[in-house]
Amino acid sequence: MRTARVFLLAAALLAISCSHGTTASDPSLLQDFCVADKTSQVRVNGLACKDATDVVVEDFYHSGLHLAGNTTNKQGSAVTPVNVAQIGGLNTLGISLVRIDYVPNGLNPPHTHPRSTEILTIIEGSLLVGFVTSNPENKHFSKVLGKGDVFVFPKGLVHYQFNIGTTDVVAIAALSSQNPGVITIANAVFGSTPSIASGILTKAFQVEKNTVEWMQAQF
Repeated sequence: MRTARVFLLAAALLAISCSHGTTASDPSLLQDFCVADKTSQVRVNGLACKDATDVVVEDFYHSGLHLAGNTTNKQGSAVTPVNVAQIGGLNTLGISLVRIDYVPNGLNPPHTHPRSTEILTIIEGSLLVGFVTSNPENKHFSKVLGKGDVFVFPKGLVHYQFNIGTTDVVAIAALSSQNPGVITIANAVFGSTPSIASGILTKAFQVEKNTVEWMQAQF
């Protein structure tokens, strides 16, 4: 009887150990790299791998991040991405990069990255940055950053950057996904296709229907 109890205890501990190892470990590459084959029709979580014999050095290279983005838009900002779409060698590596340019009063509007944490550093200028925690607290963390300062936006949280200075700002941000995605809150809510019913938005935002329709017209 005692032997049976010992066996059951050992089995339970082994099951817990295996379960913990499965949930706690990070996914790992099973080869040196998996350069994206953008012509493949195979649908996977990511992109299929190019044949290793067809991989060339340019699969790990991209040029142009020294060039400013086009900020002649309503927001006065421009995001230049360097993700798996630009560098096929990023496939499965879980990282990407962006350059962000802002004119004075330029805004990178409230948005989220559903698949990524972001770490941003200021190259030139000064930015007001912030993020908001999830419900029910909705706590707002904000800070003014100067050249060389670094700030982290946790994965999935709504965040923004605003140029409070009188000169252009350049920032570089790294993201913990080869394809972090971006959901700009105003675009998603007021610019969806087809539109979200105005009755839903009037109730959600506690405003009049004409206000909602005006907002939708902006997008």
